[in-house]
Amino acid sequence: MNNFFTVNYMIRSASEKALQMCKEQFERIDEIREYNQIKMLKAFQEARVCESMFGGSSGYGYSDRGRDALDEVYAYAFDAQDALVRHNFVSGTHALAVALFGILRPNDVMLSVTSTPYDTIRGTIGINSDYSGSLKDFGVIYKEVALCEDGTLDFEAIEKEVSKKPRMVYIQRSRGYELRPSLLFEDIKKICEITKRVSPESVIMLDNCYGEFVETESPHSCGVDLMAGSMIKNPGGAIARTGGYISGRRDLVEQAAYRLTTPGTGKELGATLDTLREMFLGAYNAPHITGEAMKTAIFSAALFELLGYEVTPRYNENRGDIIQVLKLADANELVEFCRGIQAASPVDSFVVPEPSDMPGYDCQVVMASGSFTLGSSIELSCDAPLRPPYAVWLQGAHNFDAGKLGIMLAAQRVYNLK
Repeated sequence: MNNFFTVNYMIRSASEKALQMCKEQFERIDEIREYNQIKMLKAFQEARVCESMFGGSSGYGYSDRGRDALDEVYAYAFDAQDALVRHNFVSGTHALAVALFGILRPNDVMLSVTSTPYDTIRGTIGINSDYSGSLKDFGVIYKEVALCEDGTLDFEAIEKEVSKKPRMVYIQRSRGYELRPSLLFEDIKKICEITKRVSPESVIMLDNCYGEFVETESPHSCGVDLMAGSMIKNPGGAIARTGGYISGRRDLVEQAAYRLTTPGTGKELGATLDTLREMFLGAYNAPHITGEAMKTAIFSAALFELLGYEVTPRYNENRGDIIQVLKLADANELVEFCRGIQAASPVDSFVVPEPSDMPGYDCQVVMASGSFTLGSSIELSCDAPLRPPYAVWLQGAHNFDAGKLGIMLAAQRVYNLK
């Protein structure tokens, strides 16, 4: 490794073979990245982005041209009628919550067709909890459709439940902490086709976290009415320091905006302070860095498959998000893998990850994230609960060169245990 890092011959040899295995997939990723990058450039031009927009606003933020243009950029990039992109979304979960509360009313039914949603949104919905102010607390009825035994969508069951006319059909694209496959555009399209046929009045909402720019098609183009995500994942390009977005039908985005600010003011208010330049730059960088993260995930799958481990998805499978799951042998291997990722980080590389108790988990969790932005998961990071099947969830990378090194150092750490 140019004499900067020590990796033994066995890992280096396997890595060279993994690169050859990934060649066809890398070419496909480059095609997706180029398409989305050129589309993003066109989005900037259509929104007439200019340097004077980067200054931001204070106070109420009246007539903030930059804020409005940023919404236009994302609306174009996502094939949406409108978008709400704000630094004061504190997380992707917050953006999802604003969208949910903007649309749903007492006695409305929210139907999740991808089984139980990710841990962080469960409190918002009121699943197995009684948090004050949850959707459950406001009388929204939650139902879900279980997945098939192999983790795929049960389209027959989905059609049966959607025919009961729920107010919202809710989709989670990413696998979260599950081993199910992430959803591809074709999966989302089929859910939309079923819904539009049997319950056209239902609002189709997508949790799009980790899924932006991984394919050329946008979920809005196949019928998704509303979607949301985090700016410290794919769409922020590792430059946005915080924030989130909501995009979709104009009337639904307006309802969400009324929830974020106040009814009647919506998108018209909201100071951008000094955030606009980095949010524009992050948007412009997003297709490229998503491609780098995808290559890192594909390479990790190929390398660890060669080393004898089970991985999901495999290196040559199509992907609906940037997340890679590697099943290791035991808790010790999980910890050493995370330490290898941390040691390859540009920030806090000297920190040694240790398993610890975390709220909401029934076991200890170990994490690695040497990031410029705290908690950013478009930067190389991973986390793993210390329990069978001893799987680590890996995502991100500023660039493939450093991402590849991180995977190799993690593999070396695991190899040293043998």
